[in-house]
Amino acid sequence: MRKKQAMGDQLTAFGFLSPWIIGFLLFTGGPIIASFVLSLTKWNLLGNPTFVGFANYQELFSPSSTFYNTLKATFIFTVLNVGITVFWSLFLAILLNFKLRFMKVFQFFFFVPAVMPSVVMASCFILMFNNELGIVNYLLSYIGVDGPNWLGNTNLVWVVVGMMSVFTFSTGQMMLIFNSSLKEVPLERYEAASLDGANAWQRFIHVTLPSISPILLFNTIVATVNSFNGAFTIIYPLTGGGPGDVTKVLSLEIYEKAFKQFDMGMASTLAFILFIIVGLISIFQFKFGDKKVNYG
Repeated sequence: MRKKQAMGDQLTAFGFLSPWIIGFLLFTGGPIIASFVLSLTKWNLLGNPTFVGFANYQELFSPSSTFYNTLKATFIFTVLNVGITVFWSLFLAILLNFKLRFMKVFQFFFFVPAVMPSVVMASCFILMFNNELGIVNYLLSYIGVDGPNWLGNTNLVWVVVGMMSVFTFSTGQMMLIFNSSLKEVPLERYEAASLDGANAWQRFIHVTLPSISPILLFNTIVATVNSFNGAFTIIYPLTGGGPGDVTKVLSLEIYEKAFKQFDMGMASTLAFILFIIVGLISIFQFKFGDKKVNYG
């Protein structure tokens, strides 16, 4: 009877999970397998795919390949984007926990830029940082500074990308998650730390961060995955991968290979490499987080 009951419970559990499992196999697992199969071919969308084995991978990792510069730009963007979005969202969440009037109004205005389309935000930043007509250089001229060509400079372009990262969807979403987690920290811990003579910074380091560390790990992992997969929505309308190829990230390279050069085999190879990179980094973050995160 117990075995039958256990079997029934398992079947019930799988019954509830079946919509997700079917959706995963059809819309995630299947495309990943198809991407790997296509990466072993040459296909221009017109004829039939031609099997070439691992020739695409050999070309990708050859010494003359531009893949390494693309990978470098991808990691620079990811570190910049994750660092800024996690820090800024946590900072805003802390501000929202101060008991001040009209805080709900401030929360609304903090979140509004996060729900604007990336193309609109990119257009605004292009106008703001235009070297001739932009308001940023106009304000700099008032203090006697000759404004640079922000989007045409290989170093300053990352400043613009970093500033735009503040206004992505991830920042607003993580702000709300951090805000909820901060409200769950027991006040007794802060009172005990204050009695021990801890100042505000010490309370933040030794009370707040350990208490919200599971949420911090979750937001960091989500932000990392979103940065790798969603870089296209920021980079393409803002810089187009320029100046030169300085900001050409993997997702932009996949787009160009697939829909400009019609090289679906190489595009699938890049997509599968991106999948492996994201998976390995996520596994590392989980392993590292298990040692640092306080679940107590």
